[in-house]
Amino acid sequence: MGLLSIAAAAAVLVWLWLTLGQGMFWRTDVRLPARTPPARWPAVAVVVPARDEAEVLPYSLPSLLAQDYPGPAEVYLVDDGSTDGTGELARRLARGTPGLPLTVVHPGDPEPGWTGKLWALRHGIACARAARPGGLRYLLLTDADIAHEPDSLRELVAAAESAELDLVSQMARLRVVGVWERLVVPAFVYFFAQLYPFRWINRPAGRTAAAAGGCVLLRTDAAVRAGVPDAIRQAVIDDVSLARAVRDCGGRIWLGLAERVDSVRPYPALGDLWRMVARSAYAQLRHRPLLLAGTVAGIALVYLVPPVALFAGLAAGRPATAWAGAAAWLLMSGTYVPMLRYYRQPLVLAPLLPATALLYLLMTVDSAVQHYRGRGAAWKGRTYARPSDA
Repeated sequence: MGLLSIAAAAAVLVWLWLTLGQGMFWRTDVRLPARTPPARWPAVAVVVPARDEAEVLPYSLPSLLAQDYPGPAEVYLVDDGSTDGTGELARRLARGTPGLPLTVVHPGDPEPGWTGKLWALRHGIACARAARPGGLRYLLLTDADIAHEPDSLRELVAAAESAELDLVSQMARLRVVGVWERLVVPAFVYFFAQLYPFRWINRPAGRTAAAAGGCVLLRTDAAVRAGVPDAIRQAVIDDVSLARAVRDCGGRIWLGLAERVDSVRPYPALGDLWRMVARSAYAQLRHRPLLLAGTVAGIALVYLVPPVALFAGLAAGRPATAWAGAAAWLLMSGTYVPMLRYYRQPLVLAPLLPATALLYLLMTVDSAVQHYRGRGAAWKGRTYARPSDA
């Protein structure tokens, strides 16, 4: 009980620091910066890497083709070795949807040392630049499961032009329908923001760098300066690596929550969500056992000790331990409320955050186990080695 009391007191201090000193990560008011329409709308190429995406493409691709963009724009869908007819489906959807022109390209299998998505992006970007040499100012890199409102591209470009940003990224609102999605998905974005506070990312001279790979508007000249995607060709967590490469070359980046950009990919079962998290969790820890051990210990202290201390303290008649556990749990739940509101979920889910954190702890450990079994970073039939092993 003495050790538990100390751990509970430490958890309170950690939560006070997280609440006040971690870039106000829990706030959900970081949206696109102030913007005005440019005098002349620049040319944009929308590049969509797609591998076996026939299930979601009817909900996402028409939204890209229907973009209400005043300048020149076209869509490049890169069919990355699909076996479900993704490419032909895209062509049929384009024939039935008036709007931006669509080009479907096939890059072939990735060369050694490339992840599939970055190989597809490399091919799509090359095709787009060849079609408009010297006149392509922006690339919109967006996943095949992301649906955009008609003004999405226009607002992204206006924000980049107004604030002179080299990279503008929006964290798409993920689907939250089933029980497991309600329990796990808002926490996924909450944990991401805790690790990469948006306000820190958006500082002009900041050192924190991250992006959300589902929706990234990137200046073409910034991509050339940063050497992307070639410079990050092995990255499993490609969005963070992309943002870091742009920032390291002096580029200005911005990340916030989306208002009109949504993921349509369903995760109906816990297993679907488990695979989504576990495929990259250990890569986030750079495949280092010490970082894994520290992460497990940190999650246990910050998220699991508070409820244990509360109930154990009440059972043992140790009010100080119980009060410390309750205070930490209350701070934790309070910081989670804005994210639940953003996802329009019942606030009763806030006190369940320790249970969700336990799931994420287990997913992270499983990610490491799968890595050492040779099945780490697996996605749609491909498994990627850690960069130093490639």
